[in-house]
Amino acid sequence: MTGTAARAVAEPLLPCLRRARDHIDRYYSRPLDLDQLAAVAGVSKYHFARCFEATYGETPIRYLTRRRLERAQDLLRAANLTVTEVCMLVGFSSLGSFSSRFAQLTGESPAAYRDRWAARGGPHIPGCYLFMRGVFDLGGTAGQPPEPDRAI
Repeated sequence: MTGTAARAVAEPLLPCLRRARDHIDRYYSRPLDLDQLAAVAGVSKYHFARCFEATYGETPIRYLTRRRLERAQDLLRAANLTVTEVCMLVGFSSLGSFSSRFAQLTGESPAAYRDRWAARGGPHIPGCYLFMRGVFDLGGTAGQPPEPDRAI
């Protein structure tokens, strides 16, 4: 265990870290960076990064990436969407980065993962239905999203 992970985090900081983690869970599909997440927690970005890793066992950006990939797995299993659509929906801006990270996590490409689940015969939600119902808005046509929560 590294020196950072072994360090205890002050108890009053835990709700702030939880708020930032909840922010990641809620807004994972948006572009998020360390400065924004630290602002949600109300601490400096370096202190935030150290404390987040000490508390949750991974850096905030690694947690964000994992959260995006978990959501991508859900979409590839259940929705009839292309890999590129899933990539963009979960917040990746590069298909190459998405595919390589996905393969690192699952051991197979996103297309192979989707095809393996499709071969099981599970029901798929048509992608057009998801877009019509406003579940996803690839082009940002639904207007501006609500402002994210901010620390006081």
